[in-house]
Amino acid sequence: MTSLLKKYKLFVTTLFVLSCIIITIFYNILRPEKILPIYQPAQVNYELVDSTIQHQKKYHRIADFSLINQNGNIITQEFYKDKIYVADFFFTTCQTICPIMTDNMYEIQKQTIADPDVLLLSHTVTPEIDSVPQLKRYAKKKLVNPSKWNLVTGDKKQIYELARKSYLAVKDFEDGGSFDMIHTENFMLIDKKRQIRGFYDGTDSKEIERLLEDIKVLKASYKN
Repeated sequence: MTSLLKKYKLFVTTLFVLSCIIITIFYNILRPEKILPIYQPAQVNYELVDSTIQHQKKYHRIADFSLINQNGNIITQEFYKDKIYVADFFFTTCQTICPIMTDNMYEIQKQTIADPDVLLLSHTVTPEIDSVPQLKRYAKKKLVNPSKWNLVTGDKKQIYELARKSYLAVKDFEDGGSFDMIHTENFMLIDKKRQIRGFYDGTDSKEIERLLEDIKVLKASYKN
């Protein structure tokens, strides 16, 4: 009787293990593959979008640009050609959300440092203050790797238009002068076709984890 019970127990255990394996295999086969959305201006908070493109529902791309980084080098879209990159807007004298955003951007740098397909791009919203030497000091303080991460300054109008018409990331500063802007905490994930694939709160560590996972999803999509 004892021998029979042992055999029965072994059979049930084996059947259970095999069932778990089969269920796991079918789940992985049938599980829908995650696909990141492609964001268009019409899908984004209108306050962050220039009025000329607020109703655009397709074909949105990051525009060409020419800016200067912390080392005095001219940075264009060519630097990011065929790359995935994370972009944001900040300024070096900000004492509120910017230090947190920069620390979290550094975390992304650290997590992707060995991946040449992933780069970072931070635009100053106060180019009149953030000169090349100022960005250089800030980059040194924040351990910015120049082969991975550009802090850029340049023509204020161009930065404003990139923020409002390309990255959909800043608000107008209505009481300020021409091209004044209020940056948000947003990080934007940009794909190899210069499309926006995600928005993330750059002050939230959980959002940074989500961004890093979405980078993996985006990278995997190029292998299929």
